[in-house]
Amino acid sequence: MRKGLTAFLMCLFLSQVQALELRGEKQQGSLLRGKLPAGSQLWLDDREITLAATGEFALGFSRDDKLNWQLTWRLPDGTEQKQALVIDKRLYQEQHIDGLPPKMVTPPESTLTRIRQDAQMVRKARDRIEADTAFAQDFIWPAKGPISGVYGSRRVLNGEPKRPHYGVDVAGPIGQPVYAPADGLVTLFVPDMYYSGGTLIIDHGYGVSSTFLHLHKGHVEVGQRVKQGQLIAEIGDTGRVTGPHLDWRMNWYEKRVDPQLLVPTMAP
Repeated sequence: MRKGLTAFLMCLFLSQVQALELRGEKQQGSLLRGKLPAGSQLWLDDREITLAATGEFALGFSRDDKLNWQLTWRLPDGTEQKQALVIDKRLYQEQHIDGLPPKMVTPPESTLTRIRQDAQMVRKARDRIEADTAFAQDFIWPAKGPISGVYGSRRVLNGEPKRPHYGVDVAGPIGQPVYAPADGLVTLFVPDMYYSGGTLIIDHGYGVSSTFLHLHKGHVEVGQRVKQGQLIAEIGDTGRVTGPHLDWRMNWYEKRVDPQLLVPTMAP
């Protein structure tokens, strides 16, 4: 009788723990996708995570996030479980460039108002959170070409460390097509931002969004829903760039995550 009870309790415990599904590379800069039974609740440390009606959710970790976290979830029957979540530390590239003209390192005072306005438009677009589970799709590359820049890298210009690079750069000629990496809603398109030039944002739902920078032309409008693989824009050299390329960035709410962790290795 005691053995049977012990086996039953063990099976019950395992079923509760296994109720949490989680996929993705557990490291700084990663976006994890997961699922719990519909009607569950979830917390990452003390932050409550919004779940889709289906129980699907996303978790994002920034470039320099801490490594040790705790997941707590409550199933629809009230059962509560906790599980440690440990992510790996990453090392990032650093490039030193000296002898640049001052205007290439620090923007002139006359542009600061425009830069702030650009940043405000981007924040407003990302503040809109769609109840869409497109984030759970297997993402595809929005463009193909040589990788010319990676997430987390930092340039030191004339001895002054600049902000890290938060995207993956794909080099290509002006006019090369850019496709939607997953379904979503277009929440921003501006053809001429100061730093990023042609800028487009797609909301994939529950805080997950893609941003495409330096575009030559956009093929979609704000408020339009797009499907994975749909033509959305063209690679350009607009904004502050040294050559034509696509800068693809992703966010989970306020956290900047690495798009390259969500796609397979690009075929030659």
